[in-house]
Parts: sequence; structure tokens; C-alpha cells
Amino acid sequence: MNRLKQAFAELDRKHQKAFVPYIMAGDGGIETLKDKLKILEEMGATAIEIGVPFSDPVADGPTIQQAGIRALQNGTSLTKIIEELSIIRNSLSVPILLMTYLNPIYSYGIQRFVENIQIAGVDGCIIPDLPLEEEEIIVPMLNKANIQLIRLVTLTTPLERIKFISQKGEGFLYAVTIKGTTGVRNNFEQELSGFLKSVKEMSPIPVLAGFGISDEKQIKEISLHCDGVIVGSKIIECFQNGDIESLEKLVSTLKF
Repeated sequence: MNRLKQAFAELDRKHQKAFVPYIMAGDGGIETLKDKLKILEEMGATAIEIGVPFSDPVADGPTIQQAGIRALQNGTSLTKIIEELSIIRNSLSVPILLMTYLNPIYSYGIQRFVENIQIAGVDGCIIPDLPLEEEEIIVPMLNKANIQLIRLVTLTTPLERIKFISQKGEGFLYAVTIKGTTGVRNNFEQELSGFLKSVKEMSPIPVLAGFGISDEKQIKEISLHCDGVIVGSKIIECFQNGDIESLEKLVSTLKF
């Protein structure tokens, strides 16, 4: 069974919510990736989303964009990330999700990409600029490799389309909580709770909320309406500042 599927089965058994932190591979050097993954795994992350730095990250806010710039300046590439994961994967048991845009995959070669991330032990992919109508360029290969494609829905996605996407979904459904790019937010749209409730009611797979979630209060409030959260910008800030105490508080918020 796919590690991600196992992780959600275990959460369901324990009646717990999921916490998925996001980190940018190569921010601080590719050699820091293993330590960051180990820290988050030991803190109890359900899965870890690893970002691939890209020169035109349309979904990313300022914090993740800057992390991507630092990673690119360090010479990080999709090739180096996959190579590093191949080396360190056996020391980790946590499910790993790779978040990348289509352009790096095209440049790498779609079939080669799928084959090599399977070898590297990747459990799921998030490709935010892959339209549902064009998924066939990669989905059959991902399915064969037992790698789950995590699909996204937003506040502006029509309900019928959300239902259709969720029924095709694997792993979990990524519900984007804001209208815009990632980044720390103090407030969320008033319609968010209703949106998450509707998505949760129609989705046959777990629903995780992400984008802009940055503190324990937001994590607790938002997770009331879904199966867990994804936190990125705040995780990156904690690592950059060496604030392991705040990092641990975030990751452990939903442990009860």
C-alpha cells in the first residue's frame, strides 16, 4: 500500500487530523534536506511536501518565492533533489510529496521523471499548473508507479467540478483556502468554512486545507471543517530563523 494511504488510514483509526508541512528543497543547501525531513518526521508530520524551486512559481507567495530563489542560487535542481532523495529515503518512513510545476517535468522528461521519483521513494505529486483535462500526459505512469497525484480545488472552483475532481482524486484533496498565492494570512474569507464543509461532504477522499495557514489558532479553527492542514511559509520561516520550538508547536497542534 502507498505510504500516504497508510498514513491516512492510521489517522482515521486514531480519529486524528493530518498535518503536512512544506519545505523548499535546497533552501540552505541540498545537504540540509535530510535533517529537515528527519526533524519534521520526528515531530509527527503526517507527510512532508517538498517544493522544487522554479523561476516562475505562479502559486507561491513571497516567503516561498524567496526560498526558491535561495535554493536556485545554491544550484538546486530537480535532478539534484531526486538524487538526494534516492540517497536519504531509506532513513525515512514518512510519506513524501513532491511539489513541482510542469516545466521542470517537461525539461526532465515525463517518463524519466516518474521512473526516477519512484526509485527515490516519492509517494505523491502536486503539480498546480497541470489542468485536469491534460492529466493523461502523466497520470497513467504515476498510477503504474503507485504514486498519487494530489489534485487542487479553490474557492472559485464550481461545485460540480469539485465533485468531479474529488472523485478522480487520490491521497487527499488539496483545498486552497485563499484567492491568491501562498503566504501568511491574518484573516481568511468568510466563506471558507462553508467552502470546506461543502468540499468535505462531496469528497470520497480526505480534504486538507492549505495556503496562508500560519499559527496554532488558524490550524485548529480550519481543521474543524476538514481532515487536516498544509503549512508552508511559516515552516520555512521557522527553519530559516532556527526557531525549532515554534516549529514543534505548529507540527504538534493537531496531536490530541
